Order: sequence, then structure tokens, then C-alpha cells
Amino acid sequence: MRRSTGSRSRAHSPRVPNAKIHPAVAPRAEEIVVTKHRVSAFAGTDLDLMLRANGIETLILTGIATSGVVLSTLRHAADADYTLLVVGDCCSDGDEEAHRVLLEKVFPRQATITTAAGVAQAIGTGR
Repeated sequence: MRRSTGSRSRAHSPRVPNAKIHPAVAPRAEEIVVTKHRVSAFAGTDLDLMLRANGIETLILTGIATSGVVLSTLRHAADADYTLLVVGDCCSDGDEEAHRVLLEKVFPRQATITTAAGVAQAIGTGR
């Protein structure tokens, strides 16, 4: 068992000057913003409550750390019975083999793997 030293990276903390949301994707005033505190987007947040209160049953997952954030969030969401889509070409990982195995072998057990073009097409056609 490893003990936390409290030295977790704060690179994406709102208090870090360079950790800003790009204006092109900034949330609108009426949109809900969830601040992550742990690897999973659900851990330590009200995300599940907010999604359920808004009748959201399907989640589209993307992320920088396929073997960290995406994996942890997917597992939590699957346990909470959400329908899941993982946009494979909008995920990445420092370990290419882990990324490949997760997208090809692990995630398909609990999610549909798709592409950005597939999501755009589905949204465009209203499916």
C-alpha cells in the first residue's frame, strides 16, 4: 500500500494561471461546470446528481489520459448504469499500448467506441 504525500499535480487547478479554459469551448453562463478533484469525474463531485436531475442517461467520454481519467470515469459511470460512448480519436495516453488495449478490448465491454466524425454525424442526424 502506498501512502499519499499530498504532492498531487495541481497543473489543472483553477488557481494555476495557465490552467484556463479556451474561449472557444468556454461554458455558457447557463451551463453547469463540474470541478474535478480526483481521477474519476464522479469522485468527490455532484456530477451524478446533476446528470440525473437533468434526465441525462448517455455520456460521451473523451480525455487526455485514457488509462487514468477516461478509465476511472467510464468504470464509475458504467456502475451507475449510464449508456456510454467513448470517442476513441478524442482520447490519448502516454502509453500507446495501454491506450490501444483499453479502446479495443476493455472499454467495449461497457461502452460503444466511436469516432469524432461518428458523434458529429449522429448529432447532425438527431439519432
